[in-house]
Amino acid sequence: MTLRVTGARFPGRYIQAPGLLSRLGEESKSLGSKALILLDNFLASRIDGPVRAGAAPLAVEILVHGGECSEAEIARAVAAGEAAGVDLVIGIGGGKALDTAKAVAFRLGGLPTVIVPTIAASDAPCSALAVVYGEDHTVAYDYFLPRNPDLVLVDSQIVAEAPARFLAAGIGDALATWYEAESSRLADAPNCWGTHGSPLAFEIARFCRDTIFEHGAAALAECDADTAGPAFERVVEANILLSGAGFESGGVAGAHAIHHGLCELPDVHHHLHGEKVAIGVLATLLIHGQREEFDRVRAYCASVRLPVRLADIGIEEVTEDKLRRVAERACRPGEIMENEPIRITPDMVIAALRQLV
Repeated sequence: MTLRVTGARFPGRYIQAPGLLSRLGEESKSLGSKALILLDNFLASRIDGPVRAGAAPLAVEILVHGGECSEAEIARAVAAGEAAGVDLVIGIGGGKALDTAKAVAFRLGGLPTVIVPTIAASDAPCSALAVVYGEDHTVAYDYFLPRNPDLVLVDSQIVAEAPARFLAAGIGDALATWYEAESSRLADAPNCWGTHGSPLAFEIARFCRDTIFEHGAAALAECDADTAGPAFERVVEANILLSGAGFESGGVAGAHAIHHGLCELPDVHHHLHGEKVAIGVLATLLIHGQREEFDRVRAYCASVRLPVRLADIGIEEVTEDKLRRVAERACRPGEIMENEPIRITPDMVIAALRQLV
């Protein structure tokens, strides 16, 4: 008889508060003494000084990230880490810089990893997953790593000062957490690391959904004011910690499969991950015939500045060829679409996407 294993996984530590960047070195020094800091290129000129000051007493080698989590960028950072003789990798920035840092730490021999998200636009920071893209910005593959970050440090004031669009995109990514975990549960599908989700994993996913539904609109208003207020802090935790643990331990399915399909189209490349995932959630609800829930989620998406139509993510000219490209990629054999409790075909995806025109 095959042993059915359940479980959940988390980062080693998660801390969140305004001003935490100033404690980066103190919170990380138990993990190493010389760090490669991979710094997001969009932030390098603005926070280089605070990063260097906050990293004390660590010795640091700062490398500005090139913008994409690609094989070329991972290799460049690995070479920099080897040349500097580092024993710790720190990623600071958005999801692609953070995913690169996780991959680099693994390829440097499994070094400890500290992740410092400067936006709450996805659940990437807490996970042991890196999404690797091709140089054409399409998704190349999901890189499943053997360990989660050792420390996730969230300076919520820095996150609050970022454009609110990033927070909204994180809500879109977090929105998928419960729906995909529930699909995985109903299908008895394995989670991201090959076990089945524990009851705790599904409760985390449910709590994530409930938190963003309750506090999402207020959090965006606080973010508009550059304020790390109580609703904002709750949603940042949901976007990063609850969604990260929920998707990784509960499972991923159709919404992210459709996201991967959408990334095949140049039309969407200037839109954020969570914005495309929100379209994936809506399409998946339509595929399952859950019209009442679709109407509720669509109204919620509109209230928190998430797209509800294909045109909202740049697909203004909808053609059969475009829809077929998205659907074939989403339903590619061996992909996460197979974690849905019913068999979903490309034609079913196309029919759902047509309802989002």
